[in-house]
Amino acid sequence: MHGGALSSVSNRFPLKRASSSLCVLLFLQFWAVISANQHANRLFEDLLADYNKLVRPVENNTASVTVRFKLKLSQLLDVHEKNQIMTTNVWLQHSWEDYKLRWDPIDYGGVQVLYVPPDMIWLPDIVLYNNADGNYQVQIMTKAKLNYNGTVEWAPPAIYKSMCPINVEFFPFDDQTCEMKFGSWTYGGLEVDLQHRDANVTDVPVNATNGEIEIEKVVYDGIDLTDYYPSVEWDIMGVPGTRHEKRYPCCESPFIDITYEIKLKRKTLFYTVNLMIPSVGISFLTALVFYLPSNGGEKISLCISILISLTVFFLLLVEIIPSTSLVIPLIGRYLLFTMVLVTLSVVVTVVTLNVFYRSPATHTMPKWVKVVFIEFLPKYLFMQRPQPIPRQMKRSNGMAPPTAPNPANLKKASQISNFSIGGQNHYTSAMSDQMDYLTPGVRRRASSNEGTSFSLPRQREVSPVRSAVESVAYIADSLKNDQDDKQVIEDWKYVSVVLDRVFLILFALACTIGTYLIIFRRAADLGNKRI
Repeated sequence: MHGGALSSVSNRFPLKRASSSLCVLLFLQFWAVISANQHANRLFEDLLADYNKLVRPVENNTASVTVRFKLKLSQLLDVHEKNQIMTTNVWLQHSWEDYKLRWDPIDYGGVQVLYVPPDMIWLPDIVLYNNADGNYQVQIMTKAKLNYNGTVEWAPPAIYKSMCPINVEFFPFDDQTCEMKFGSWTYGGLEVDLQHRDANVTDVPVNATNGEIEIEKVVYDGIDLTDYYPSVEWDIMGVPGTRHEKRYPCCESPFIDITYEIKLKRKTLFYTVNLMIPSVGISFLTALVFYLPSNGGEKISLCISILISLTVFFLLLVEIIPSTSLVIPLIGRYLLFTMVLVTLSVVVTVVTLNVFYRSPATHTMPKWVKVVFIEFLPKYLFMQRPQPIPRQMKRSNGMAPPTAPNPANLKKASQISNFSIGGQNHYTSAMSDQMDYLTPGVRRRASSNEGTSFSLPRQREVSPVRSAVESVAYIADSLKNDQDDKQVIEDWKYVSVVLDRVFLILFALACTIGTYLIIFRRAADLGNKRI
């Protein structure tokens, strides 16, 4: 009984001792926080009680405050080509020495860092000179970090809209260089000495406007990109920062600024898929106009449709690029080149259609046209004109088209009216010569009348047969003339086909060479630069 009570007491004693130790630790921790806050409050009151934020923090009025500055780029929000404005999300990292903000950490409970509102201490008025938004100074006032040795660090965030001249000569395979120029708005170089915060500074000699050699301090990795969020439209190729120190005759103090160059390279996938490939396709459609047959009546319609499509692409291009008259963008040059080709194709198509519908009643084919376009060019254009179907093949296929008679017989037929009626031999010779032109039924009737017709008067004998022969001769002449006219029409059509083939080759070569010289060569150069 007593043993059980003693064991329970002994089990409770360690628990009470552990809880007591925990309470002591929590109390000490809480006391340390309170004590630290008391030291920080006392330090804050001692530092800023008699602090004047309107006076530069220098012990000697002739000394300058060295402000070390660095830009940290968080995100490239937009590069507006039309308005020529670059929008960036940045952090402005400042650091300088303020002798009035020094303390000994031993006197303040070991406090080495103190955070204070920036509007309670002196701040360098570093602004963006080429601001395009109207807000030159920082809008979000984050707290400044004070170190016990007097070093002040301040890194407020900001969203800047800066002016960026856009060169659209090689759009959309272009690269741009946008600048962000920072400097003190009030103080000169003798009051505020703006320096790079980086240690790896390179001195670069440059020629000044007055002919003298000046030294510029360049940091090739001037912008901090450790927390940069990549852009979907641009690649950053370089971010050098250059410190300029310019002197003017009006002032003794130099004017110092740090200019950061953001070298951008456009990502071309979007414009290649949505702008370049359709433009190239429309360009090659111009050559296919001459592959359409002329009797279809769709050549002019296709040319006009291509011209309207190019006009739509021009309107889209005007909405993208800035309104500049200095250069013509690459895609604009290509569309202009394609529009010239389409305009020429309309003119050439009108000419080929005019040739296609020519006839002997309106035009006479010159001999040189027949030699060049019917005999000479088709051999070199790999064209072979179909030969007419032979008469025997037509008859074997059940076709009996009218054919031209022998010219010697036609001559005799046309002269039948001049024969003498009194000469029986003349009549018999004419009848035998023209017998081939009559149908079998007429030929039999003419043969049967030949033996019995001599008993009739001569005038009645000859007149019906002579009329029939003259009619046959007229029909033969008409058929020959129609066949000659048809042959001339077919020759004009063949000349039109040859012209279409010539212009098809010429326009295809022009589109290929123009596309390579204007677009593909620039794209190849762009790829080599990126490699």
